[in-house]
Amino acid sequence: MPTPGSPERAAVRSMFDRIARRYDLLNRLLSAGTDVRWRRACVDLLELGPPARVLDVATGTADLLVEALRRDANHRGVGVDLSEQMLRRGAAKLRRRRLDTRARLAAGDAEALPLPSASFDVATIGFGIRNVGNPLAALAEIRRVLRPGGRLAVLEFSQPPGWRGAIYRRYFQDVLPRIGGLVSGDAGAYAYLPASVARFPAPEDFASLMQRAGFTAVRWRLLTGGIACLHHGERPA
Repeated sequence: MPTPGSPERAAVRSMFDRIARRYDLLNRLLSAGTDVRWRRACVDLLELGPPARVLDVATGTADLLVEALRRDANHRGVGVDLSEQMLRRGAAKLRRRRLDTRARLAAGDAEALPLPSASFDVATIGFGIRNVGNPLAALAEIRRVLRPGGRLAVLEFSQPPGWRGAIYRRYFQDVLPRIGGLVSGDAGAYAYLPASVARFPAPEDFASLMQRAGFTAVRWRLLTGGIACLHHGERPA
């Protein structure tokens, strides 16, 4: 599996650097705005009580971190991502929303978080765990930096069953790469997206992976007919 600092991880970082400028636009366009509702559902799942220390792993342009921080003026957060260009966009977003005094963004790998142990109340990772070389190692790292009793929410694409799945796969494999490539100027990045989703474990298998990483109270539910999946776990108290 790709490890922190490996050529494969460098390739992922470079890809997200290239598409950072149009990343938010394409998220809204390709999901018809549904990604916004998914992120809200992700933060809702954590039932944040003020003040909360929030970690967003693979934060990208910080959409999920913004959603968490806007819930209460006492929340504080850190976002970590491989891509410097994505972080740059995220920092600008935090400033525009006047959240920059309550948040810090840092370059780092999910498999080796540059953060002290037991330092966060909750953690999120949205559409990022499938881009990690070793998801089990990343989950173990997130567990390490959560305080005892801390909670994790993972939002990720899934593959719907039945006829919905057939329509979804057609869109994901044929339409999405064309639109994404046209708007971003990087067809390869948007061919990578459906390929990475196809390789990602089924919800029940990912739930087992969370348990192997030491999380308890693991559960999951499908969103929008199974296009996305929301996972929850807790670090034992």
